[in-house]
Amino acid sequence: VQLQASGGGLVQAGDSLRLSCAASGLTFSNYAMGWFRQAPGKEREFVATIGWNGRVTYYADSVKGRFTISRDNANNAVYLQMNSLQPEDTAVYYCAAAKVTHSSEIAYDYWGRGTQVTVSS
Repeated sequence: VQLQASGGGLVQAGDSLRLSCAASGLTFSNYAMGWFRQAPGKEREFVATIGWNGRVTYYADSVKGRFTISRDNANNAVYLQMNSLQPEDTAVYYCAAAKVTHSSEIAYDYWGRGTQVTVSS
């Protein structure tokens, strides 16, 4: 199983970014997908999750209203649209696959390498 996150970069506060995660080696439509992030010196934290068919989504309070998770089962991809980015959003962002939507990383079976998002003030 491979999960490859991409789309990170250096942006200014208020800008937007769209992260992508390409999945292979699993039956993608059987899995809920999640995004997590880890800032320097902090533990990894939940950002958003989406159910297998895209109908169920959950967000961390810190990103609710600014970030949108979506998926494309035909192309085995999950996305994270991030708007109104703030310096506190600076982190390495990881995508992960789980059997059910969940905010705990313990529930996730597969993880990709992260993509760095840096937001300057």
